[in-house]
Amino acid sequence: MDPVAITLFGIDIMWYGVIISTGIIIALLLTEYTCKLRDIKYDDVLTIFLVTFPLAVLGARIYYVIFEFNNYYKDNLSDIFNIRQGGLAIHGAIIATVIVVYVFSKKKNLTFLSLLDVAAPSLILAQSIGRWGNFFNQEAHGGPVSKEFISKFPDFIQRGMFIDGTYYHPTFLYESIWNLVVFCILFYLIHKVRKRGIVFFSYLGLYSLGRFFIEGLRTDSLMIGPLRMAQLISIVGILICIVGIFMIYRKKKTV
Repeated sequence: MDPVAITLFGIDIMWYGVIISTGIIIALLLTEYTCKLRDIKYDDVLTIFLVTFPLAVLGARIYYVIFEFNNYYKDNLSDIFNIRQGGLAIHGAIIATVIVVYVFSKKKNLTFLSLLDVAAPSLILAQSIGRWGNFFNQEAHGGPVSKEFISKFPDFIQRGMFIDGTYYHPTFLYESIWNLVVFCILFYLIHKVRKRGIVFFSYLGLYSLGRFFIEGLRTDSLMIGPLRMAQLISIVGILICIVGIFMIYRKKKTV
């Protein structure tokens, strides 16, 4: 599997970057539509995006480097700044995004939960697309599987998951499909449910639920001692979802 899409002026353009960029563009186009459903100015969201995106990437990288520092980066400090080969943790990006959106909403007197609601379907769709960047980097896969097992998948998946003579679980594919299912649910909710925060908290809970089980199959999990960090964060996400939705439905006020 060649991770290089094209070479321009001697510079390799990686599939990882191409796919992530494609996901972002599609997410922005979708957000223009979801803003209309919540009477939010798309220009405000674009402004937030321009501020949030670099900080989200920074948060994703910092999160990843922190948990991989002793395993790799302490002996390869220069690679801390090299994200072209991957090494971004979505949980770090989500945490950074929520913080920045909260600060921005307070300064501009915008509704925090409504902003998160319009962003949630776009975010999970971008995540679904972005997982294919992991495919081209041959990362974020699971443990070894048999030829019989992998033969149930399309040929290009089989070839991509054949690494150093061994077939591996295409966990990137599992998560991509799960995220697409979550997107469909959120897209329905943003049309049908008017209470602020329901779409975002549903995103948090549903994504975390799928990630918890898929993470258990992966071989490259970020660890904290013997525990998989993504699974711990997923449990927290599910709990926040339950508490958040409970608190919302205790209130009578709707958007």
